[in-house]
Amino acid sequence: MNENESIKTLALLSGGLDSTLAVKMVLDMGFEVEAVHFTTPFCNCDKCAVDDAGERFDIKVHHIPLGEEFLNLLMKPPHGYGSQMNICIDCRITMMKKAKILADEIGAEFLVTGEVLNERPFSQRRTAMDLIEREAGLEGRILRPLSGALLPETEPERRGLIRREELKSISGRRRIPQMRLAEELDIGDYPCPSGGCLLTDPQFAKKLKDVLAHEGELDMQNTSLLRFGRHFRVGDSKIIVGRNEMENNVLTAMAKRWGIPSMSVSDHMGPTTLLAYGVNEEAIDLGASLTLRYSDAPRNVPVEVLYVRDGEESTLTMTMDDETYERIRAEIHPIS
Repeated sequence: MNENESIKTLALLSGGLDSTLAVKMVLDMGFEVEAVHFTTPFCNCDKCAVDDAGERFDIKVHHIPLGEEFLNLLMKPPHGYGSQMNICIDCRITMMKKAKILADEIGAEFLVTGEVLNERPFSQRRTAMDLIEREAGLEGRILRPLSGALLPETEPERRGLIRREELKSISGRRRIPQMRLAEELDIGDYPCPSGGCLLTDPQFAKKLKDVLAHEGELDMQNTSLLRFGRHFRVGDSKIIVGRNEMENNVLTAMAKRWGIPSMSVSDHMGPTTLLAYGVNEEAIDLGASLTLRYSDAPRNVPVEVLYVRDGEESTLTMTMDDETYERIRAEIHPIS
């Protein structure tokens, strides 16, 4: 019997290639592994990939959402923002603290991550890794097997549970070493690398900054709205125009759930439009104009726009004439 089989570890599993490789390496070292998957309101995570990895390796996966607590942190991150609105260091500290609590609950002796040294410039520099470990109270207890040969000795190494030659020395942003390792470990059908967090997207960051500037705080409602549609600011109001059928359906559901006034074109294909954060005559007029602008309705003829507010329906008759069309196209630009 491998002596490591009696030692439990907790792996942070995103479902991507790096964390999947880390789990497989630690399993091959003989350790018992459970995994934890964290999500925030801004994740583009593939939960199916996480669950698939859990089934592939026959390990238990704990799912922990970070909601209002994360939003409060995002408004004033102690360690600041990255290139956009990403708070990678504070996000990582929060995850590690919660992982430490879970590890203690399940009897896991150390944590495992798929972090690669210098792969991400904000949170995976050596100084950032040291800071995260220190503030999470996990110094020496985080094993990063993909870059472990380049990093200081960890507690599992000091105890003789892991040999340094079992660890890899991957560094940097190129993915070729991980792809080769996946082939060695017989791991196929892994997700392509992609941005997993909307906070790193410049266009999404613009919309988020606009909400903070005008609303002053974040909640689950206003952050959920950021994911969908074209966003236009009209004074204190926000006009959100759906871009496709999927977004129209989601925006319609949100309007009903949260009592947000909405618009749509009655007899033509077109968007669902929401009027959020206060409604005035200017917002109603512009909302109806934008709804027509992005619909199949003809110009220069009267068109009915259905307006729903507080459960009551009314009809606005609008004409998208050439002058209005050109003004909207030239002067009214979406936030993103």
